Amino acid sequence: MIELIFFFIMLLIVAIFSRLIGKMPISFQMIFIVAGMATGWLVTGYVDITKPPYSTTIFLIAEMALVLVLFSDASRVGLKALNNNLSTRLLIIGLPTTIILGVIIATLLFPGVPWWMAGIIGAALAPTDAALGQIVVQNKKVPERIRRTIEIESGLNDGGAVPFLLLFTAIGLAAEVFRPMGYFIQITLEQIGFGALVGLGVGLGCGWLVLKARDKDWITPNFERIAFLSMAILTFLIADELGGSGFIAAFIGGLSLGYVVKDAGNILIDFSETEGQLLNLTVFFLLGIVVLPLLLNITWQIIFYAILSLTVIRMLPVALSLIGTKLSRNSVLFIGWFGPRGLASIVLAFLALEELKVFPGNSIFITVVFVTVLLSVFAHGFTASPLSNFYARRISSNQDKI
Repeated sequence: MIELIFFFIMLLIVAIFSRLIGKMPISFQMIFIVAGMATGWLVTGYVDITKPPYSTTIFLIAEMALVLVLFSDASRVGLKALNNNLSTRLLIIGLPTTIILGVIIATLLFPGVPWWMAGIIGAALAPTDAALGQIVVQNKKVPERIRRTIEIESGLNDGGAVPFLLLFTAIGLAAEVFRPMGYFIQITLEQIGFGALVGLGVGLGCGWLVLKARDKDWITPNFERIAFLSMAILTFLIADELGGSGFIAAFIGGLSLGYVVKDAGNILIDFSETEGQLLNLTVFFLLGIVVLPLLLNITWQIIFYAILSLTVIRMLPVALSLIGTKLSRNSVLFIGWFGPRGLASIVLAFLALEELKVFPGNSIFITVVFVTVLLSVFAHGFTASPLSNFYARRISSNQDKI
């Protein structure tokens, strides 16, 4: 209860000074991670995130946050976003290459960890977080093409990373319970397939119903937004009940809804900026509580991997995927650097932990993911404003081309 009181006191203080904080080179996520770490140090003490009730509580909150973010981002960005050549390259070439490179380096740095566990690390840390990149996306001085590219990639690559995580988790299950790998891969394909079908059905069907309700003047704007949020939860719950992936369902459902209801994304922007922000900050507050004990197990390999994850593992695939686009070196580096890790990485880590229960190297796995997210929140938070302004000045002064 004390943790809740402290969280809402912090939330009230941050809300009161939000405009002033927005002008500072820090992010709201940074504030709530520090607040969570202080709460963990002073109130909760050691928290074992691999065991209930903390694992269940944190995973449930983070799970719902990601479902709603996946759905709203997909409906807002939409399939038409793939007309953006830069974003398409980042998703089709950059995302798989990032995962592969992450797997290779994790295997080399953590020789005691099975290769499929390295795969989970690579997949969990591949998606970028749109919320952590808001300072960059909202900076009008940065060319719109670059801002739009970063926004589209962040909105779609978390959904693209889920199938890879499910596949590596299936391989891990096969290795741990000594059952044929094909059995678990089949289950994974069923999860992806059922999830996609449920998302497609709910998104198209419910989207059509909302359009009809509009035509008949049955639905109010406020309840239209509630209807869309209900669809997000429905896609997850129905897919989960049928044995599908709720995250895939939410992602495909959002894309389908955006295809049918063209302004669905605009309606859900209010959610992203209010309820979505609240859920996001809650997850980072909880991350602060649980990450402190994990830092006791930190090694130079973990720190080194976290640094590489934010630099080489991210920036090299971005550079490879953008070959032939005639973007300047500064633009490629700018896009490569601003791929912060956040909510999706946290939830995918918990998803793997939930599926596998107990497995070799789980403390290393969780620590690697959480330390990378922690480093990303502060590194990208501190550099977002100054680097955006520096890059914008380079472009506006004609010293460099886009």
